Amino acid sequence: MLLVAGTVGLPSVACADPDNWKVEGEHGELHVYGEFVEGACRLDMASQNQEITLGRIPAQVLSKVGSRSEAIAFVLRLRDCVHVGGNMLDQRTGNHLWDRYQPMVSVTFVAPADADTPELVKVEGITGMGLRMTDSAGRNVRLGQRGAPQFVTPGNDALIYRVQAERTAQALMSGEWRATVGFELNYD
Repeated sequence: MLLVAGTVGLPSVACADPDNWKVEGEHGELHVYGEFVEGACRLDMASQNQEITLGRIPAQVLSKVGSRSEAIAFVLRLRDCVHVGGNMLDQRTGNHLWDRYQPMVSVTFVAPADADTPELVKVEGITGMGLRMTDSAGRNVRLGQRGAPQFVTPGNDALIYRVQAERTAQALMSGEWRATVGFELNYD
């Protein structure tokens, strides 16, 4: 009896797992998206684009320069605020504010200013009126500048502001008007 032994040389590719990338229905892809943000909170979707109506304002309410209509409140809601601490300079007072655990935010409002009264938002459509904006403490919003730093509560919080019509030095003209104000949240 004769026994023959040997090794057949097969390429290593033939012994490897089959490449299923060339077989339809045996592969796929994942597309992963997200957004990296530096802020301690995120702005609630309902706060991003708001429409505020001051309603019909009778001429006698704005009869003198500086007279104002009723203030209407609006809210910027913050969500998912985390314990990151806060460290911010109040640009109005020069005071440095900080907290080890509680986050801070300041808001910058951006809009064209009224030519006669630059602390007011310019309105389109009529003359003799601008919009005054104030924060929850009654401080005037300075257009294009950071507002006073505010501590926010971890979890969810709300920043409350008010807007009202104010008579300017130009002749008061009746009619429909509008204004657009942008805003930006600042975290340091």
